[in-house]
Amino acid sequence: MKINFKNPKTALGAIFLISIISIVIDIPEISLKFSNKNIKIDSKIGGYNINLFGGKIFRDLSLRKGLDIKGGVRVLLEADMGGISSNERQSSLESARSVVERRINSLGVSEPNILTLKTGDSFRLAVEIPGIYDSSKAVLELEQVAYLEFKELKDISLEQINESTEPAILQDFFSTDLTGKDLKRASAGFDQQAGGAPIVLLEFTSDGARKFENITERNIQKPLAIFLDGQILSAPIVNQKIIGGSAQITGQFTVEEVNQLVRLLNAGSLPIPLQVVSQENVSASLGSDSIQKSVTAGFIGLGFVVIFMILIYGRLGVLANLALLVYGLVTLALYKFIPVVITLPGLAGFILSIGMAVDANILIFERIKEELRDGKPRNIALELGFGRAWDSIRDANIATLITSFILFNPFNWNFLHTSGPIRGFALTLGLGIFISLFTGIIVTRNLVRVFFKKTNS
Repeated sequence: MKINFKNPKTALGAIFLISIISIVIDIPEISLKFSNKNIKIDSKIGGYNINLFGGKIFRDLSLRKGLDIKGGVRVLLEADMGGISSNERQSSLESARSVVERRINSLGVSEPNILTLKTGDSFRLAVEIPGIYDSSKAVLELEQVAYLEFKELKDISLEQINESTEPAILQDFFSTDLTGKDLKRASAGFDQQAGGAPIVLLEFTSDGARKFENITERNIQKPLAIFLDGQILSAPIVNQKIIGGSAQITGQFTVEEVNQLVRLLNAGSLPIPLQVVSQENVSASLGSDSIQKSVTAGFIGLGFVVIFMILIYGRLGVLANLALLVYGLVTLALYKFIPVVITLPGLAGFILSIGMAVDANILIFERIKEELRDGKPRNIALELGFGRAWDSIRDANIATLITSFILFNPFNWNFLHTSGPIRGFALTLGLGIFISLFTGIIVTRNLVRVFFKKTNS
């Protein structure tokens, strides 16, 4: 059976299915408790988590709130500049800031506030992480240097390494020129030959692949040790020269340890060691009264928009409001699934994208009214209205998307100096624009085709 999505009713069926899935994701966690002599209910609905393949793929679908709404933890890190020349210390601190930000985002947390502080000879990073209160794991990853290096040795067998507990044995390893700087990508995997044990897969750059090939060629039937921050992770035997720049780290790892190691390696090595000076929980910078007033004002404004659309455009306005409802459901579902951290600037981006969605519908409906005034039949007027409004909608939204892209600063251009809240605003605005294009062009159009289209005016 062939499904024809050009059929408006079929398209509306797909839109209905998307809306139902969005509602399932959007439902917050609600506790249900009821009991009498015959019936007892004590369960929870909503707040769904996704667990696939035995927990190897996990997604927490709770709504994440930023520091200004929910609070979080503040960590003060001291940079050890002992081995850094004075003219390179500021740039090293900025590099450390970039690595720390990548590490926090790899933990599933976005929009951190990270400030560089310099007082005399003291160089520090002030890190504020939203939505985290048990900060021990995050702090451990923030201060870990994550310096990866490969070392070779001579005249010592693998059995001696495994049997010895003396620290001196580690000093017999000689550093090679292959380090974490030559790493292109790290990923988690499973060793099928070892019963599915978790391992770390490494892919080197072209220069790193050449180094790795030379190292493995001269160390056949010898151990090649892999170190992280001076601690040995694994010392596998090299069976043959390895071409292609791929390697793996094996050991007695758990899935969580492998995932943590992958995050650290992908985030990059800290250029300088960091030590925790202090850490504390911080409360929301906005009081609950301010948050409640902001939410109330948002609902009042949205209510006025709904009423305006109905009064001005009648049945078309009702259909536009239905499309706006779909927009809200899909947007919230994506916020929870990506996830997006909700802050006040992020909410501002969301509200602005609502305005863009409504603006698209107004352009379409005004075009339709122009065609009807010219005496076109209603079915032709509807199609012409959508077609002729598209140019204006496209140009306006492309301009906004370009602005969002620049504000989000995905390539971390230093000259832009964008902060977490600014990037949050850009993310919610850009995401909202894409969804508004879907609801304005696809959802509204098919609703109008099914419920409004007639052959005469």
